[in-house]
Amino acid sequence: MYDLIVVGGGAAGMMASGIAANRGKKVLLLEKNEQLGKKILITGKGRCNLTNDCEIEEIIKNFPDNGKFLYSALYTFSNWQLKDFFNKLGVKTKVERGDRIFPISDSARDVVEALKRFITDAGVEIKLKTSVDKVIAEGKEVKGVKDSDEKEYYSSNVLIAVGGKSYPTTGSSGDGYTMAEELGHDISMIKPSLVPLKTKEEWVKELQGLNLRNVSATLIIDGKRKKEEFGEMLFTHFGVSGPIILTLSRDVVDYLGKAQIKLSINLKPALSYEQLDNRLQRDFEEYSRKQFKNSLGDLLPSKLIPVIISLSSIPEDKEVNQITKEERQELLELLSNLEVTVIGTMGFNLSIVTKGGIATEQINPSTMESKLIQGLYFAGEVIDVDAYTGGFNLQGAFSMGYLVGSSI
Repeated sequence: MYDLIVVGGGAAGMMASGIAANRGKKVLLLEKNEQLGKKILITGKGRCNLTNDCEIEEIIKNFPDNGKFLYSALYTFSNWQLKDFFNKLGVKTKVERGDRIFPISDSARDVVEALKRFITDAGVEIKLKTSVDKVIAEGKEVKGVKDSDEKEYYSSNVLIAVGGKSYPTTGSSGDGYTMAEELGHDISMIKPSLVPLKTKEEWVKELQGLNLRNVSATLIIDGKRKKEEFGEMLFTHFGVSGPIILTLSRDVVDYLGKAQIKLSINLKPALSYEQLDNRLQRDFEEYSRKQFKNSLGDLLPSKLIPVIISLSSIPEDKEVNQITKEERQELLELLSNLEVTVIGTMGFNLSIVTKGGIATEQINPSTMESKLIQGLYFAGEVIDVDAYTGGFNLQGAFSMGYLVGSSI
């Protein structure tokens, strides 16, 4: 008989296990994978964006739908406490662009190994390659769990921290939703979020691998501007990705199949239309005797130049001093409003997080315990709370796990 059974050895599950065990609780951690922290290992492109160095209120704002649900969790275990927690485990951190916090080593594996030491030293019993299929409950009380081999483990407290459906190769298969539903919990619609986008235009494929910095992308729904992001993006063989695209994707998924979705990319957002025009005129003056195709090297990456020329009505071999004002203005429009049409996403296989999940109204935000079943707890991505990029999702998972471990 255990004081706590934790299902899922990710960020929330490991944190909850270690905190509870350090309080003298007998804890069993069950993980379906052959290793703990499999999804942590791929976060931040393998560097692990642990959290963000902003105020707690700002973190909450970055959970756009149900951020207020995390008040207790974040104020109980804040981003600064998380930094201190990892520092004590030997994982020193640094702050990068956008206040993102990473390990100084740039290694997600260091984070996972530190968490493994933390829970092992605390005395947590760990069982790998153990898939839980069912939460055992009698009436409105938890009694334990049953694994896929029909073996039962008993406890009056069970935490479901199995993640959502994103990156199923890490073990996130959506089984947590099934277990919650079987016990009467409502699940809001599940969608991939922070996910690369597919686009319609063929020319996008020509730009595969091109990374653009300091650009802006605006989400346009049925001709109306909805949201704008500034920063870094990437062209791929299927469409677009990168930080600002992933952030916009969270809103995109709500409109797929319902509206026309476009992204307007401003390649030079730091310049006003007039400033960009002046810059272009200076370049044209400098290269006045050259062909158009040889005049844009100071302004654009070489890979982008053929595409911009193709999209403009200016012949590539036209001498720059022959380009008309109307042609120049068309070029300006392309540079400040390069449009792509969004036709889909890359789905759960490449989504960083899952949008949707177990209804927050049925969970006590002060403890993460179910309001329907005594002794049943939830934490992490399985709950209907998800954030933009920047370390917020991992912080939320760690904070929720800490809250559970402190509440048992």
